[in-house]
Amino acid sequence: MPSNRLLDALPLKERQHFLAACQPIDLKFGEVLIESGSRIRHAYFPTASFISLITAPLDSGTSLEVGLVGDEGMVGISLLLGVSISPLHMLVQGAGPALRIGASRFLHELKQQPALQRGLKRYLYIQLGQLAQTAVCTRFHVVEARLARWLLMTQDRAHSEEFHITHEFLAGMLGVRRVGITRAASALQSRALISYRRGDIRILDRQGLQEASCPCYAADLALYARTMKAPHNQAQ
Repeated sequence: MPSNRLLDALPLKERQHFLAACQPIDLKFGEVLIESGSRIRHAYFPTASFISLITAPLDSGTSLEVGLVGDEGMVGISLLLGVSISPLHMLVQGAGPALRIGASRFLHELKQQPALQRGLKRYLYIQLGQLAQTAVCTRFHVVEARLARWLLMTQDRAHSEEFHITHEFLAGMLGVRRVGITRAASALQSRALISYRRGDIRILDRQGLQEASCPCYAADLALYARTMKAPHNQAQ
């Protein structure tokens, strides 16, 4: 049965109590959960779906994906800080089940459950680190390595070697021209790391793709593992 790793880490009694307050839902591809600048009315815990965190559009209409959330995390984390307005656009990129809880009920549960609050504070720390890592990646790393990182991140959250994504969408997510995505995808395909045809991507060689990726992918994994496993006095 699909689950969420943040909630799985809770003590059994607290986890059962929190799950009773959540509503199971199915997220649809392309669904906008929260618009940037709008009030956060629900928090979401993906179980077998994943969500892109996207910057507000610039004057040119362009935007950039700065995060990807699957069953390792949650959407609406700023509620933890007492901030109910979202700075980012939350777009469903991978359809599937998730758990949803109203913002006011979520805040109530935080007050009642210390373990939930501790775990989500750690996740907030992780997400801040990953946002910073993405900024570095976007500025300094070549498109091919960034695409490899993005494909690995997507596979981790999709739990599948195959998914559908267009060049146009990838270009928007990575903030590059479509021709740059075409060249990068062709380079990865020529090395037999992926197959790509009409938007259908299949990971053929995950180890090779990790070697082709920039160091940011491994850094993200290490940050999550280190923070979630650390003694709680080291994570705060």
